[in-house]
Amino acid sequence: MTGAGVSTEVLSVNCKLQGTTHLPAFSMDGFCVCRIESRELRFSRAMVFAIEEINNSTELLPGIKLGYQIHDSCASVPLTMHVAFQLSNGLEPVFYTGNNCSQSGVVMAIVGESGSTPSISMARIIGSFNIPQVSHFATCACLSDKQQYPSFFRTIPSDQFQADALAKLVKHFGWTWIGAVCSDSDYGNNGMASFLDAAQKEGICVEYSESFYRTHPLSRIQRVADIIRRSTAMVVVAFAASGDMRILLKELSRKRSPPRQWIGSEAWVTNPDMLSFRICAGAIGFGIQQSVIPGLREFLLDLSPTKVAASPVLTEFWEDAFNCRLGKGPTMNKSVCDGTEDIQTLQDPYTDISQLRITNMVYKAVYAIAHAIHNAVCQDTNSTTHCDKYAKIESKQVLTQLKKLNFSKNGYDVTFDANGDPVATYELVNWQKSESGSNELVTVGRYDASLLVAHLTICEIFVSMYQVPVSVCSDSCPPGTRKVLQKGKPICCYDCLTCPEGEISNATDTTDCFPCPKEFWPNAERDTCFPKPVEFLSFDEVLGIILAAFSVGGACLAIITAAVFFHHRTSPIVRANNSELSFLLLFSLTLCFLCSLTFIGAPSDWSCMLRHTAFGITFVLCISCVLGKTIVVLMAFKATLPGSNVMKWFGPLQQKMTVVSFTFIQVLICTIWLGLSPPFPIKNLTLYKERIILECALGSAIGFWVVLGYIGLLAVFCFALAVLARKLPDNFNEAKLITFSMLIFCAVWITFIPAYVSSPGKFTVAVEIFAILASSFGLILCIFAPKFKMTRTHLVQPLQSSVNGDLALTANSMGSELYTVF
Repeated sequence: MTGAGVSTEVLSVNCKLQGTTHLPAFSMDGFCVCRIESRELRFSRAMVFAIEEINNSTELLPGIKLGYQIHDSCASVPLTMHVAFQLSNGLEPVFYTGNNCSQSGVVMAIVGESGSTPSISMARIIGSFNIPQVSHFATCACLSDKQQYPSFFRTIPSDQFQADALAKLVKHFGWTWIGAVCSDSDYGNNGMASFLDAAQKEGICVEYSESFYRTHPLSRIQRVADIIRRSTAMVVVAFAASGDMRILLKELSRKRSPPRQWIGSEAWVTNPDMLSFRICAGAIGFGIQQSVIPGLREFLLDLSPTKVAASPVLTEFWEDAFNCRLGKGPTMNKSVCDGTEDIQTLQDPYTDISQLRITNMVYKAVYAIAHAIHNAVCQDTNSTTHCDKYAKIESKQVLTQLKKLNFSKNGYDVTFDANGDPVATYELVNWQKSESGSNELVTVGRYDASLLVAHLTICEIFVSMYQVPVSVCSDSCPPGTRKVLQKGKPICCYDCLTCPEGEISNATDTTDCFPCPKEFWPNAERDTCFPKPVEFLSFDEVLGIILAAFSVGGACLAIITAAVFFHHRTSPIVRANNSELSFLLLFSLTLCFLCSLTFIGAPSDWSCMLRHTAFGITFVLCISCVLGKTIVVLMAFKATLPGSNVMKWFGPLQQKMTVVSFTFIQVLICTIWLGLSPPFPIKNLTLYKERIILECALGSAIGFWVVLGYIGLLAVFCFALAVLARKLPDNFNEAKLITFSMLIFCAVWITFIPAYVSSPGKFTVAVEIFAILASSFGLILCIFAPKFKMTRTHLVQPLQSSVNGDLALTANSMGSELYTVF
């Protein structure tokens, strides 16, 4: 056919694997010897349909007829290059090597190739001649490089968009541990490289990445199949051509293989021929949007014997489809076609237009070239279009017009960006079982890369019904744990370690734990921080109740003793026991018992100051009274010696002044302590990590130890005096009782110091209370308990000396006995 330009499509044919031997893609004379692929035939027939539709149009290129030639590349790069050189030179069947190249029938544009690798080879050749090439199925992202391929365009999106879409799909379903296989070709290797890069950005790890090709030895295919069978990844992403994928799936089908979730690229996942592989049931992938081409089915089915016989390609298709031979005489395996063959009943990819995807890309490619030629030779004036059908145009003009192209056909927009790529939109398709048990393609989502941020949409019904498999190297780390990478493995392989003490993680798969605030502590699961429990010695707990009971009991005991003494205040035993100091001692012991109550309960500013000062003052008052009694006993014995006048210095007034003086010194120490640095309540966060100890800080540790040291000094002094009086006659056993009480007192407080320092938390307070109670009970029991066990004896000698009129004791050298009161 003649016209202003000729559009030529290069038809791909895939070889059929027979046993372990691969047939060559083409013979030495340039003819293919492989089985024709019906799907590719449909592509070429769609091109013819579009050209005839354009030639019959009154709006597009009116008065101009487009011609075409169809070449079969056999999926072979050498044959593709041979055709490319031939088309670049002209339309003669012979490639001229001399200088006088034929200039007749210059090609305006080329539709093709279906594969990326042949398209690359062709683009490198025809690009030098500025011949535009519009591919319908070459998706390699490398072809977007205008420096290398300045005249290449395509109506199908680049694999860069598909790779990003596949990575987002894998991420959407939470698959972080996958396997990857690809065709060992420009399409497969570049597509897989783009996918792996996108997957890495999404945090997806790849267990293995293998490439293969249909012409590789069978052992190579078997090795890839074995890797897939043995892998732990449940998801396999396959960026492969349908011819390569068919061989791999056949090999996987030979042996029982564990179920795998297949994620497919457009090249094979939307190919109807591949649906027969049940091993891929449930496969998901992206495909070009479905479309409708009015009148195409009728055109495809309009094959008369005359038309078939006129085309070698159609003849081969007819003979393969009906297993008969057109022409003279039967062959060994085929009979002669008898004319009853009906293409209407043929179930073949050629006649299947239920899901036109790539076919529409061919259709759009032809119309894109036609519009470019139209814009170059036609002018629109008002409502008419005038085309100069005798104008001589060059392919470079068509190339220029293609870059500016923007039109719509059958509701589909056709335009190219600066890289020669169209707007990228995909349908998400899923292989689902039909009622008959066979696989069928069902659209379950959409991916639109034309938006500012590419968006993946998946149907809610599909999500609710789809049984999502789990494909991870390691299970997710729950809250309360953190991820620790396994040495020598990808980042998706990790161990889950419990957060360290005092730290939590409240998210899944976190790499770090963070500490709780100071006054908070993790729960047992270590995923939440709770306020630390505040601990102090309270009246509600058993220990506090026991100590409080002993404290009140000791105070009651002291009061009862005082009451008994007061009731018998006129008796000789009370009068002989220095009643004023005894009552003062009992009063101070009552305060000592009661002051221990200030140590129980939540510390406050007042309780912290009161507990330490009350303790210090009352104990000094107590020890002062005991010290006064000790001095009186000791001096009373000395007063019985002839010529001794010592008792005049230890009369009642002196005894009272001694007690007041010693107590005043302690009051002064406590006042200075409270004035400079008094005790105060604090929250101790360091003693225990998991709880807060509410306690009283000493303020000034020096003040505390001075108060305690002063008590100890008086106790030691009293103990020393009592020891001096221990050898008095048995009748004077008051000194022995004081000695024993001071011995207990000193022992208690000596052991108190290390126990106080080493006891944790509230037990520090308990130790202090115990020391107070123990020393107080020691004093009251050792000094006053024996006075209730009296032995009534006869007084054989009148009292000879007295102290302030109340002390009635004698030192009878003959051993005469008094009341046993000491």
